[in-house]
Parts: sequence; structure tokens; C-alpha cells
Amino acid sequence: MRPVAIIGTGQTNHARCRDDVSQPELVREAASRALDDAGLQPADVDAVILSNMELFEGRALPELWVGEGAFANGKPCMKIATGGTSGTSSCIAGFHQAASGLFDIVLVVGFEKHSEGHTQTGMALTDPFWDRAVASGALGNFALSISQYMAERGVSEEQAARVAVKSRRNAARNPHAHLSDANATIEDVLNSRLLAYPIHLMDMCPQSDGAAAIVVASGDKARKLSAKPAWVKAAATRHEQPYIGDIEQRLLTMRTLRDASRSAYATAGITEPLKQLDLAEIYEPVTYAELAWYEILGFCAEGEAGHLIEAGVTGIDGELPVNPSGGVLSANPVGATGVIRVAEAAAQILGRAGAHQIEGAKTALATGYGVYAWADAVILGSAV
Repeated sequence: MRPVAIIGTGQTNHARCRDDVSQPELVREAASRALDDAGLQPADVDAVILSNMELFEGRALPELWVGEGAFANGKPCMKIATGGTSGTSSCIAGFHQAASGLFDIVLVVGFEKHSEGHTQTGMALTDPFWDRAVASGALGNFALSISQYMAERGVSEEQAARVAVKSRRNAARNPHAHLSDANATIEDVLNSRLLAYPIHLMDMCPQSDGAAAIVVASGDKARKLSAKPAWVKAAATRHEQPYIGDIEQRLLTMRTLRDASRSAYATAGITEPLKQLDLAEIYEPVTYAELAWYEILGFCAEGEAGHLIEAGVTGIDGELPVNPSGGVLSANPVGATGVIRVAEAAAQILGRAGAHQIEGAKTALATGYGVYAWADAVILGSAV
């Protein structure tokens, strides 16, 4: 397998409603920006991968009409939809296509226009006989598992609120973010509307319209085209499909994320994530999940996540900045969200993250997440 790297990234501005563009036009924004960032033209692209959860918008086979927006005319084009991991799974597919020798330049584009559908309806009102027990309506599902997590690990509402404050303040440095507030406070979070105990409105991610893209290149192409590629050091995916009721201690164990991250760490030679990673862009759909992921990803011991956020370790100026972009809590166009995590991690390595750039970033983690049962982990580095 050949080494591969990300040499360009691009995003749209994310918002509650992007009614100024159609889906193909939204995709074209992100694709054009990624190609410009890489210094390439559409003709340089060998293949295109699209990421989208058409369930949310109610349009089947979107690649057949949105592909044109990603410059896929006359080129191999495929779509990947794996729930919350759609974006990261698409990036990993792009890595494999370039590493295998099948293509030299692969454009990966994720997109979603939640304003044109109904996300929770699409998730919860599936076939009542076969799939209703999946309980994929996010809010009540999280409320149950969070209550268990709080009881077992002693995490408080105030500690979770610190995650939301960090997210909003970091997002204030990111021009693409959907939600941002440089002056957000813990009180703002705790006083926001209660959705389902203990989740407040500011604890939960938004529904966003947006798109993101990365340009993946084979090793030889990456060296020629980029002075400082973001090399793919490791990529791991772990998916299972149990009924949600069969998964015990959901936030406490998240065995797919635990196993995927450990596999990626082993491949990349990481034994102390807190010390060896320069930043992490992780898929945190709710504040409490970010705290749980700290433990599962090995940033701290079990039961120490609340203390980690209180000590500022994961702040943008901390020892291990987590989601310096603002994360999923500040923008969540699901089909694009995993691509955003990988793109943001790559932009940090490329030194192009703008106002939220982490100085000297050389090693970054990006993760994907979906309904406890799906997880991806990607590690990028400045050296092959």
C-alpha cells in the first residue's frame, strides 16, 4: 500500500438554512475551495467520493444529481452513508483508493441540507417492526445513557456545560461555524431550555446545512504538489449493528470507538495520547459525549474527564486542544461532519486553520461516531 496524504481542504459556511444554494451548488462550494487549497483543477481529479445521509432529506441516490457539483462528470463516483460516521468513512475510503494505486487524486465531499428534511423524523420513524428498537431518535436516547454515565462517573451538569462554553468560544474563531459565542458562560448553558434531563439546549448539537471536502493524494503526488502534506498515519473503523437495548453502558464503554482508537494508536506508534497528540477533532454530538470520549480515547483515566475539562487541559490553549474549530456542537451537517473533522485536523497540520490554528501542530486525531455502534479514528501527521 502506498503512503497517502491530504493536500487540500475546503468548507462552506454552515448555517441553519442555506436557502441561497441548491445541494449541488453547496457541494460545488466545498469542492472548489478544496481544489483551490490544493492548487488543482477539476481535471486533475481521478475519482470522487460523496458522503450524505439521504434519509434526512428524503432524496434517494443523491450522487446521481449532486455528483456534477463535485466535478464528477465522466469520472468514477461513489456515495457512502454510514450514519454519523458517513464523513469519516468516506475519507477512509478515499485513503484506500489512493493507497491501493487505483487512483492518484481523490476528492471526498460530504454534504447535508437538514433544512430540506426532518432529521429526527428520518431517524426515529423507521420501520416499526425491524428498526424501531434501534431507538435512533437522538435526544431521549442520549438522556438515558447520560444519566447512567453521570451516576457511574460522577460527572456534573456544570462540567458538561464547560464543554459547550469551550465549543462556542472556539467557534468564534472559525468563520465557517454555525453557532458561536465568544462570551458564552456556564450559566448560559444551564439556563438554556431543558430538552430531556439532563440535556439543555446548549448541550446538544444543531442541525446544519453545509458541505466540506478534502483532496487525497498518493505519496508521490503529495510530495510534488504540497510543501507540507498532512500524511495519513493510521485509519481504523469499527462498526456493529446491535439493537440499542442490547448495548449496556453505552457512554461508559463505546467499545467500537475504544477499539478503533487503540488500533489507530498502535499503527501510528502512539502510546500516550495526551502527550503525543497535538490536537483532536472528535465527533461530540452532545457535551457529555465529549467527556466520555476523553476517557475512551485514553486522554485520561476513567472518572477523570470532568477534572480534565475543569483544568483547561482540552482548551484551545491547553495541553491537548479538543475541537479547536468548535466541533460538532457548533456545526453538524451529518453527511459532512466527519469530513469536517478530518479536514479541520488536516488544516492544522497544513498550517491553514486560521484564527484557531494550534501552533506547531504535527499530529492530530479525528474521529467519527454513530449511535454508539459505529466509530472511526484517523491520525494525521506532518511526517510520513
